[in-house]
This record gives sequence, C-alpha cells and structure tokens, in this order.
Amino acid sequence: MKRVFTVFGIIFGVFAVMLLAAFLYYIGVTWSVTLDPAKLALETSSVTFYDGANREIERTAREEDVPFSEFPEYLPNAFVAVEDKRFFSHGGFDTKRIAMAAFKNITSFSFREGASTISQQLIKNTHLTSEKTVNRKLKEFKLTRILEENYSKEEILELYLNSIYFGHSAFGIGDAAHFYFAKRAKELTPAESALLAALVKSPNRYSPFKSPDSCLARRNFVLSLMQEQGFLEEGEYEAAVKEPLPQEAHPLGRGNYFLALALDELADLFPDAKAGELGNLQVFTAYDPLLQAELEKIEAESDVIALVRDNKRNALKALHTTAGLLRRLPASTIKPLLVYGPAIEENLLSPATPILDEKTDFAGYSPDDAGGASGRYVSAREALSRSVNIPAVKVLNSLGIERGARYLARMHLPVGQEDYSLALALGGMKEGFTLKELADGYSTFANGGNFTPSSIILRIEDGTGRTLYKREEAAERVFSEDTSFLITDMLKSAATEGTARKLKSLPFSVAAKTGTHEGALGNLDAYTIAYTKEDTVGVWMGNADNSPLSATGGGLPANAVKSILEYIYREGAPEEFSQPTGAVKVAFDREEYETNHNVLLADALAPPITTLSEYFRAENVPVKQSTKFSQPTIQKPQLNVDFGGVNIVLCEAEYYDYIVKRENRGTVATIYSGAFRKQISDYSVVPGESYTYTVIPVYKGREGDAVELPRVKIPKNAPLPDAWWAE
Repeated sequence: MKRVFTVFGIIFGVFAVMLLAAFLYYIGVTWSVTLDPAKLALETSSVTFYDGANREIERTAREEDVPFSEFPEYLPNAFVAVEDKRFFSHGGFDTKRIAMAAFKNITSFSFREGASTISQQLIKNTHLTSEKTVNRKLKEFKLTRILEENYSKEEILELYLNSIYFGHSAFGIGDAAHFYFAKRAKELTPAESALLAALVKSPNRYSPFKSPDSCLARRNFVLSLMQEQGFLEEGEYEAAVKEPLPQEAHPLGRGNYFLALALDELADLFPDAKAGELGNLQVFTAYDPLLQAELEKIEAESDVIALVRDNKRNALKALHTTAGLLRRLPASTIKPLLVYGPAIEENLLSPATPILDEKTDFAGYSPDDAGGASGRYVSAREALSRSVNIPAVKVLNSLGIERGARYLARMHLPVGQEDYSLALALGGMKEGFTLKELADGYSTFANGGNFTPSSIILRIEDGTGRTLYKREEAAERVFSEDTSFLITDMLKSAATEGTARKLKSLPFSVAAKTGTHEGALGNLDAYTIAYTKEDTVGVWMGNADNSPLSATGGGLPANAVKSILEYIYREGAPEEFSQPTGAVKVAFDREEYETNHNVLLADALAPPITTLSEYFRAENVPVKQSTKFSQPTIQKPQLNVDFGGVNIVLCEAEYYDYIVKRENRGTVATIYSGAFRKQISDYSVVPGESYTYTVIPVYKGREGDAVELPRVKIPKNAPLPDAWWAE
C-alpha cells in the first residue's frame, strides 16, 4: 500500500511540476500583453492601397460605426446563432464547443475544427495575427478574459460587427448594409441579417453576386439556426427563406473601378479567409494615377472601357470604364489570337502566303468583306493588317476550329463547343470576352509568346510589414518567339497602312489591331488594341444596352489609343521589339508570286527589283528556289511567217539578253544577239527553203536552256525581200 502511495505521489508531483511549468510559461508569454481599448474603438479593419511608386492611393475602412442601440434585435442574433450560440452565457470561452472540436480533431487526425467565440475572434482580429501557434493562443486567452471582464456582451457585439470585412468593398456592418441592400443597418430584415451573418465564414465564397446558389444555401442555414435557437418564430422563418437575394450592388462611391477590382482580387487571393482576417493590409499595385487621369479624359457619346497593361510586370497600370468590365463580342480583334498566330505556329502559312479573296461558300456559311470580296490574291500580312474577312475564314478552315480554340484556351480565352463554327474567325460567339482578357491575349505576342494573365495586386503586407503575398505567377508558353515576332510585324503594318493607320504618325513602332462588330442597325462594338514591348493599350467603345453606336468603325478608339500612347512615351520611345534567331527575312521571286501566286526563294543572281522580301519562321522558309537568273529559262516563243519573213515573238522576260540562231541545210547562223525585244524578225530567208530557229536566254553571260522552235518552210511564192531587219 505504501508503494501505491509512493507511485501516486510521484505522478502527482510530476503533474504538479508540469502544471507549474505551464503556468510559468503562460505568465512569461503573456506578461506584457495588455488590452488596448484604442484598437477596439478605432478602425480595426482597413486596406491601404499603394501605386506603382509605393505612394498611398487610398485607405479603405468602414465609414462609420453603428451603435448597438440601432441594431434590430435579429441582427446580432443572426451572428450569435451561426458563430457562437452560447455567446450570452459563456465568459469568453465555450468549453463545450472546445471539447467537441478537440474530440473531432483527434478522431479525424486533423485540426480543421475550430471553437473560437465572437470574443476570441474580436481579439484575434484587432490585437493578434492569424498565425496558428501556442503563443498566440495563450495571448488570445488572456486578452479575451480581460475583454469579457471589462466590456458587456452588447459592447463586444457592437465592436465585432463594426470591425469585420463583408466582402467586395464593405467594412463593418454599416457599409455592408449599404453595399448589399442600399439601407441602414437598423432597417435590415431577418433574411438580410442572416445573409450578412452567412458572409462571415468566407465573404468571397458566399457573395450573392459571385456565388448566388452557395449564398442562398448558407443564408437559409443561418435562418434555420435562428429558428432552432428561438430567435425567429415559425412564420418569421417561413417568410425570410422566401425573400430573394440582392441582385445589384450599391458601391459606397469611394475610389474608382481600378480599386474595386483590387478589392475583388484581394478576396480571390484569400477565398477561405473569414470576415475578420483581411484587416490592416497594405496592398501594392502598378497603378499610375496620372495615367488613370489621362484615360478618364477620353470623350465619347457611348460607353468606354480603356486600360493600360504593363507587359513586363503583367499588371494593370490604369483602368477607366463607364460600364464595368463587360463581356462583348471581340469582332476582328480575335484574328491574330485564333487564326493567324496559330496558323503561323503550325507552319500552315507565313506573312507572305497568298490567299484568294473571293466569295466562298463553306457548307452554307458565306462570309463577305466589309467592302465586298476583291477577287484577287492578298498576302496573309495584307489580309490581317487590312482585316479582310474571307481570308481569315479560309485560314481557320484549314487550321481547324478546335486547334485554333486550343490556343485561345491557353490564353484564358475559352470558347464553348456551341461557338465552334467558322464565324468564330470574325468574332462570332455567344458570350465574348472582356477588354482585359483580350489585352492579356495580345500581351502574349509582346512577351515573346509567353502568356501571363494581368493582375491588379503585386504584393500584400500585413500591418507589421510581413509579406503575405507576392505575385510570382509562372508564364505559359503559347507561341514561339518567332511566331510572336511575325505576328507583331504584321500588326505593325496594320498601324502604318492598315485599319489602325491612325497610329501611323507615332514616332515609334507599335503593333495594333482594330475590330468592329456590326449589328442589324449599326455597329455595336468598336475596338483598338495596341502594344509595344512595354505596354498594351486597349480601348472599347459601345453601349452597355447594346444599342448602336452613333459613329462607325474603329476610328474613335484608335484616336484614343494614340493619345494614350503619346502620353505614356512623352519622355522617350519604348524599347523596340528584337528579332529572334528563329525569324529570318527572305527574298522571293516577285514574278512567280504575282503571276502564279507561288512563293519561291529568289535566285541568288536575281536583281533586287525582281524580288520581294518577307519574314518567315526559319523552320518554314520556302524550300523551292527560282533559277530564273542562274539558269535562264523562257517559255516557248511564238513563230510565224509574214510577207516572206519570219517573226519570233518573245515572252515577257526583259531582264534577259537573247541569242537567236538559225539553221538551214546544216549551216547555223546567229541572226540576233542583244537585249530583250518583243519581236525579232528575219527577212533574209529564201522562198522554198526550210529553217529551224533556236532562242537562247542569257543573263550576265550565263546561257540558259535553248528553246528550239518548230521547223518552218518559206513559201515559194513569197515576195523576195530586199533587206532583213529585227525590231
């Protein structure tokens, strides 16, 4: 028995020592920890935005506190029901909930279950970080105990509801009531109160504007808890679950659309963050306030969206819109992304490839050009720079819609199976894209074929300066460097002699594309997207209600883009595009191209005037080479007898010299040697005799293939000439 007491004593002693050690550790960790009433009473949740030069743009925080006396009874009850149902009876810690959470974590071998009370959440949101360490929990324990000793339950609820983030740009219960319902907190209904309480778990995932189905389910869950806990009568519950979700946001009017997007992106970066975990953040962007002001100067009788994208940082520098970021049909701006870029990458064509611009029926689909089909061959460069429609459809038909769509998808420009038709080459689809998405696609060419979606936020720090997020998104290779260079060079032609030639006067090179979507009553959308190595600029004009534009074409957007580019590079030209080793400039035979519509490498001896030049991918340079000058060749000349003479009519090959030989009775004589003439006549022939003529083309002393003409006999009654001559 004595041994049992000894063992018990040892165990008790060890336990006492451990308990004392834990107590001393708790004292050491929390010795200097004190509750700061100022942190509770002042703005406890805020986001400070900085521009590209690290200057503060705006600090977004709650506009005003709402006193507990103005809360309708069911507002705090909604939060208590879902967040902390024993809030009014515990002293800051829910021991039952802690025990249940511990049991679930142990049995599931995970630590997903939490048991924080509203008091603990308030302390964590205002005094501590979100790190999950023993030290933080000990500090939280002490501060929560002090909070409960010095503040009433009503005061704690007031502080809590005025400090948390409700998604989008709403901080605190007052802002949230305005943003979601356009009313004051005291006017909220039970259903509206439940919705705001539903957002606390994850404002982004349960937003009624982003995820209405999830929001509705979560709101109704909160209402069921309110009924279960006696906060709602049966009739009140039945009425509340029938109340519709809000359909329209009511922004608080601060900042601009750029900052609204920044807040949305912030929520997307922390989709699982609870309502109090997004406070006291410093958000760094590439925003340029002076450039933003320049965009806001754009004048139009329609809605406008304009943006500037930093291609090196893959971030927006400015964004101005009078209609949000609408999804609109892309019109011809899709051609480089879906048609020509993929076709060049797949070695199906080069900028020089000739395409017949004639009316064509593609199994019932018969597109036309803006001014009607020209009926002539145009190069791929001309077709893209002048935005000719029929060649684009022909190229997509050869490429294959599915293959082109795969390239779009890699640039985050997905199209559904329902959009798979050749009309896609001209921007015909169901939903369309935002201007931001299109600008991101064009920046792929500016970045040498690498795609990275643009962002607003570059870096996020907490209130202590600790980096919580730094953008380091890997680029995805979509096109090769050489394809990107070729497309860029083709779009530079569009800016000098094509549809974007309003940019021609800029003192630096720029690649650009316009697009116009025509409806039954007129143009509905007008675009100009232009890029340099450093920036992509996009301007869309149209009407949000899809009514026609009063002005036609892409002229107004092009003028706006020109002004923006002039402003951006007012102090110096942008970096030029560099030619990669995979892109080469090649000379090809002009006559063969213009006459027979074939691309043949120019003869090494060809005079420059007989050649054209174009960029090609090194792996797709034409294989066949002309020998027109190193091995002169001509078509068989015509031959006829007239008035006792022989006439030889040469083909059009004026760069050659010619030797004409005549054979009669075994005797060969040269009757002409000299420059090209359309006709060479021989009047030294004798009636009744037969002659064979041979024509030899010559270029710089090189004799080509001799062409022997059919033997001809001079009629016996032919008049005798008294001279022969050649003309």
